[in-house]
Amino acid sequence: MNTKRILQALFLVAVAAIGVKAQLPTKQVLTLAAAKKIAAASEAEARKRGATVVIAVVDDGGYLLVLERLDETQVASVDVGIAKARTAAIFRRPSKVFEDQVKNGRVSALAFPGAVALQGGVPIIIDGKVVGAVGVSGNSPQEDEDIAKVGADYAAEAIKGGKQ
Repeated sequence: MNTKRILQALFLVAVAAIGVKAQLPTKQVLTLAAAKKIAAASEAEARKRGATVVIAVVDDGGYLLVLERLDETQVASVDVGIAKARTAAIFRRPSKVFEDQVKNGRVSALAFPGAVALQGGVPIIIDGKVVGAVGVSGNSPQEDEDIAKVGADYAAEAIKGGKQ
């Protein structure tokens, strides 16, 4: 008797499950047009400061959308800028977090796959979700981060079609 009731219950659950539609979440993505505007905002800040830097904008998976190397910027900053941006995107926090961990004795943070412990990578957050990141390299760590923040802070306007 118990077996019959269990089978009936399972049948009802199965029938109910058929009626439930699978739903996929909707997420905002960083377009190339928005990434170019974000890079331009960071570039304007860098020029205002007279900084020679690389500016990298990546999507939420850490993949490069835009790369700018301002004139006279050292070539080595290309890979570093990309790595800073990628770190901020895939770990969903500023790359400075990892630099601070290492400074405070947590050297194991250097072993995190895909993380670079260098200040200058800032996530781009829209409606509480990370949609990408900006990485800047070439000047002092604080200046790199400040320039990246200008681009990341401009992102909401760039994505919503604000200023050109």
